[in-house]
Amino acid sequence: MTVSPFAEFAILLLVAAAAGALFVRLRQPVLIAYIVVGIALGPAGLGWVKAHDQVALLAQIGVTVLLFIVGLKLDLHHVRHIGPVALATGLGQLAFTIAGGFVLILALGKDVMTALYVAVALTFSSTIIIVKLLTDKRELDSLHGRIAVGFLIVQDLAVVLAMMAMSALRAPEAGATASGWAVAGSLAGRIVLAVLVVAVLMRWVLPRVVALMARSQELLLVFALAWGVGLAALGAWAGFSMEAGAFVAGFTLASTHFREAINARLGGVRDFLLLFFFIHLGAELDLSTLGQELWPALVLAVFVLIGNPLIVMAIMGYMGYRKRTGFLAGLTVAQISEFSIVFVAMGISLGHVNVQALGLTTLVGLITITLSTYMILYSQPLYERLAPWLGVFERQRPHRELAVDRHPPRSDESAVLVFGLGRYGSRLLRELRRQGVAAVGIDHDPEAVRELKRERLPVHYGDGENPDFVESLPLHDTRWVVVTLPLVSSTRALVHALRGAGYAGPIAVTARDEAALQELQRLDVQHIYLPFRDAAVHAAEHLVGVLTVPPASGANP
Repeated sequence: MTVSPFAEFAILLLVAAAAGALFVRLRQPVLIAYIVVGIALGPAGLGWVKAHDQVALLAQIGVTVLLFIVGLKLDLHHVRHIGPVALATGLGQLAFTIAGGFVLILALGKDVMTALYVAVALTFSSTIIIVKLLTDKRELDSLHGRIAVGFLIVQDLAVVLAMMAMSALRAPEAGATASGWAVAGSLAGRIVLAVLVVAVLMRWVLPRVVALMARSQELLLVFALAWGVGLAALGAWAGFSMEAGAFVAGFTLASTHFREAINARLGGVRDFLLLFFFIHLGAELDLSTLGQELWPALVLAVFVLIGNPLIVMAIMGYMGYRKRTGFLAGLTVAQISEFSIVFVAMGISLGHVNVQALGLTTLVGLITITLSTYMILYSQPLYERLAPWLGVFERQRPHRELAVDRHPPRSDESAVLVFGLGRYGSRLLRELRRQGVAAVGIDHDPEAVRELKRERLPVHYGDGENPDFVESLPLHDTRWVVVTLPLVSSTRALVHALRGAGYAGPIAVTARDEAALQELQRLDVQHIYLPFRDAAVHAAEHLVGVLTVPPASGANP
């Protein structure tokens, strides 16, 4: 029986939704589910999908929108403030992974061009997955979270430059030859011309055009899509790549006032269209090819899962960060990303590599994304197990983190110690000080400490999970300790360290949800605050009080 393309799309969406729900329950990114759906329903599986051209077109548009949004988020202000550690770590990890991966892939018997493409693909980590995981763990604004986002920006820039460079090396036509200098000169000339055109558009044209389009939110969305797809097509015509053109299109709008509105509206479009990219990818994979690449994929997966975090820890340790900060930041590069697969797929379209390279990269992606997701989710227990062996990645004096605070709290200023200076902890500290309580704040994030020091608040840098630091505190003069750390594991470690240091006074902790409350109730603590529930109860009591007061005569209820 012949099935219409519309019915095929309906089947694809239903199966993808069911598979995605299963993978979310397994705490895995849904993109893996989409690849599995593509393999299961494609020619290598049940063969249900016949509308290959339609799926491929949507996949192309999905990649375009993805690169457009990456460019849209890359505001010049953020580029200038990436910071030395993010830049050094990002470039160091790129150099190490490319060089080490290239040699390793050659040793596995691959040709030079395949080794080059796959080695470059191994360097890219998934910004989407990492930001989502860090947000779920409430670590996006932590020190290691900000550093990770910084070098993910470096990687995003690198992937676009890599795509532009490789597209300039497209397979020459029969009889045509080009020297390396000629290729480099041609690429440099086109880049200079593109930069000039983009600068003119960003300075004099686009702000007015976007302001005009923004009078209608629907029109703004249509314009953004048209601009991204249009420059993607122009980029391919000019000899760069479709992906590079889409990135530039987003970058030209990144400094406008409507960037966030465009990004918010395109997020759902991106996720929907990328579904077809990963389904198309899975449908194009040959299971026999995947079987042949299983052993090389396992070797490269181990290289990414272990090698990338190690190089990040080494660089951050050299720059003066603690081993814990380097370890948590290093885990974010223990996988390859959707960009890696897009990059190798582009190499196939340019005639540089064959489908085996794409199969190898996809297998590495499936393995590393699956395992690194759990590594990030359970980063704290993993660190506690490995900490004794990570001392080699920390200087005897980690000056970059210690520089923010050289003096521990004094006994005359610490009636209450507040550990964790996020939004709740910093607000609690301010309120206690306002009411005359001798409260002191402690956090292991140097930026948070610096910010509160500017307000002349008594705050100190320190890692509450380090027993040596806890023992240095004036605990004998402390009447209360309040712990507002976001992770239950961190709170547990700090409570144990306080009791181990001889502190017998009362401890209060915060629980963000019912699951955390149940775990924290097992600890030796005297009170558990529930910020979200307490705020809701307070708001409800206020509203009930307002509603029970009879309105004044003639006033609206």
